[in-house]
Amino acid sequence: MVKLAVVVLNWNGIKFLKQYMPSIVEYTSKNTKIYVIDNASIDDSVSFLKENFPSVHIVLNADNYGFAKGYNEGLKHIQAEYYCLLNSDIEVTPNWDEGVIEFMDKHKDVAVCQPKLLALLQKDEFEYAGAAGGFIDKNGYPFCQGRLFSTMEKDTGQYNDNREIFWATGACMFVRSHIYHSLGGLDDDFFTHMEEIDFCWRVKNQGHKVMYYADSVVYHYGGGTLATGSPKKTYYNFRNNLVMLYKNLPSNRLFSVFCFRFIFDIIAGARFLIDSGINDTLAVIKAYGSFWANYSHNRRKRKQTVQQKHTTMMYKKNIVFQYFILKKTKFTDLNQQDFTN
Repeated sequence: MVKLAVVVLNWNGIKFLKQYMPSIVEYTSKNTKIYVIDNASIDDSVSFLKENFPSVHIVLNADNYGFAKGYNEGLKHIQAEYYCLLNSDIEVTPNWDEGVIEFMDKHKDVAVCQPKLLALLQKDEFEYAGAAGGFIDKNGYPFCQGRLFSTMEKDTGQYNDNREIFWATGACMFVRSHIYHSLGGLDDDFFTHMEEIDFCWRVKNQGHKVMYYADSVVYHYGGGTLATGSPKKTYYNFRNNLVMLYKNLPSNRLFSVFCFRFIFDIIAGARFLIDSGINDTLAVIKAYGSFWANYSHNRRKRKQTVQQKHTTMMYKKNIVFQYFILKKTKFTDLNQQDFTN
């Protein structure tokens, strides 16, 4: 069995394959296999890969299954000790994969790990999708070292220490394959957005660690599938966040968190109406409608999920209040004692 399989998910992304596959092939360790799982693309992605990168293995999915199911279906055909789920719009750097695997080999309690994620178009700045590792607050709002809401920090070496985090970015996520499959992989119902946070929460509920490894650096273009400001993206973010919270929160916190989120999501919907028009507001309403319409299905998933009363690296305060009211716009502004351990 190969040690590491680097696995890129593609759907009609030939422009990304042309731009970023060369760095992946050049800088990935020679004993690592590179795969592309293709979600039934109708462009020339597959023929381009066959002609220009014959060393890359191709797995063909029967349909566009989205991010979560796309990986779940494709990874059934890939055997390796570790997977690296890698976005097609990532530029990697020399030795980007070797250090992570050596680190995980030494720390058997680490199930998931991510490198430092910087912005491809602003290379001294952290990238939105994962930055220097992800966290969530007690009410389920995600944020990162190096990125709080839309505020990106410059990389000045302030996050050059490896540390435990709450979630690793799906843009470049290393995971032990047996743990991935034992947990059923990513949640198929998510389709896209927040599936990696849900997965990492389930990993942590099983007693494993999720880590940030600072010595590996990759650059992310970002927004390659759904652009920022897309009502579809708004819908998936709100709906998937509700499902994630319902699946993973302990029973004694479900009611209070959902009441809080309902109020704040109403405020968010009103803000969308003022800032960007009715479509994003309708997306929030649709997200709640979908959650409750599928309540029985979500309840079955909750019963299949382990819930822990205390989850490591969850922020015990409300990040919305800290950011918008107290004006704490950098991760270093937050009191590190407020993260559970």
